[in-house]
Order: sequence, then C-alpha cells, then structure tokens
Amino acid sequence: MPTVFARIIRGELPSETVYQDEWVTAFRDIVPAAPTHILIVPNKVIPTMNDVTEDDADLLSRMLLVAKELAAQEGIAESGYRLIINCNKEGGQEVYHLHLHLIGGRPLGPMISRSW
Repeated sequence: MPTVFARIIRGELPSETVYQDEWVTAFRDIVPAAPTHILIVPNKVIPTMNDVTEDDADLLSRMLLVAKELAAQEGIAESGYRLIINCNKEGGQEVYHLHLHLIGGRPLGPMISRSW
C-alpha cells in the first residue's frame, strides 16, 4: 500500500507543492508547526532513516540542498530554521516514508524538552 507521501508525489492527492525534481518533492505540511513548515520527501520510498544505504547518499544530499534553497525562498535563511528527520515511533515518525521537515518563520525555542 503506497504511503500518503508517495500518493502526493504521484499527484494522486492534493498538496501545496513548492518544489519537485527527479529526486525529491517538497510540499507544505497540512498541520504546520510554524509559519514555514515544508516537508522534503525523496521520490524513492525509503521507510525510515534506518533503511538508508550508501546508494542513497546523493539523494540525502539533494534533500539538504533543496531545504537550503527553500529556506532562502521562504525568507527564513538569515533568521534561522530547523531541519528535522524523525525515525520510528519513539522518534516521532508518523508517516513511514523518509522526510525532512523544514521549519521556521518564528522563534522555535529549545529543540526538545530536557526533562525525561
């Protein structure tokens, strides 16, 4: 069964796509955590960060470069932004298709709660 992200990449589900090439697709999160919240998703389905291989190095590099370009386009490069990849349940991953969150446009505060 294809992931929701695979269906967005193929154009089967609506999204506010802000970038797409042969490697990655980027679209706005439907429940944004900040004024800018874009998901950068490889067009190749990779379930989690644990499933990445050496063969995916160029793809991961492309994801980061697209994030940098989109941060500049969104006007948040200078003020700052956060890049997040969640992995598996305890890491907060909800969709099992690797994705990079680009979040910014407001002060983000501490990365995680330090009380555990």
